[in-house]
Amino acid sequence: MKPLKEFTIPFVGLKVGKHQFDYDIKNAFFKHFEYEDFNNAQVKVDLLLEKKSTLLELHFKISGFVNINCDTTNELYNQTIENESDLVVNFGDEYNDENIDILIIPHGTYEISIQQYIYELIVLAVPIKRIHPGIEDGTLDSEILDKLEELSPRFKEEENKKEDDMDPRWNKLKNLLTDK
Repeated sequence: MKPLKEFTIPFVGLKVGKHQFDYDIKNAFFKHFEYEDFNNAQVKVDLLLEKKSTLLELHFKISGFVNINCDTTNELYNQTIENESDLVVNFGDEYNDENIDILIIPHGTYEISIQQYIYELIVLAVPIKRIHPGIEDGTLDSEILDKLEELSPRFKEEENKKEDDMDPRWNKLKNLLTDK
């Protein structure tokens, strides 16, 4: 995968201290990764890069929304997302990204690409089970939701029927427990 130029930070020319970078992520960013779960995306990334004499500290903070399909009804909705992450970039003999919080890049490297970290932060901020907020508060009117309600099993009716069909001797034993 070819790195996107706007997400490459040439840190060699930066002074020691804190530097702020802001990015607006749209759907085209995810097409670069061939990720098609989002119908639309509008995410703001705030990156605070602190350059020190021997290492770099990056603090990512994302916020915004992605438009996705509900797992239950397949209705489109905007899922609000927020996430934060820290990354320490250190210098070593060879490239090593085995540790999740530490990236080791070879001495002499003058820039770092952050597109993969931004991509992972956004994708991991989306819940695994995607439920339309209208389902949770009961305001969504959908044919699929009506059909699911119609076909769902009726547990309470079955429980009452089972209690009625139970041997009356068991009911007397239940009364012993409640008579205390």
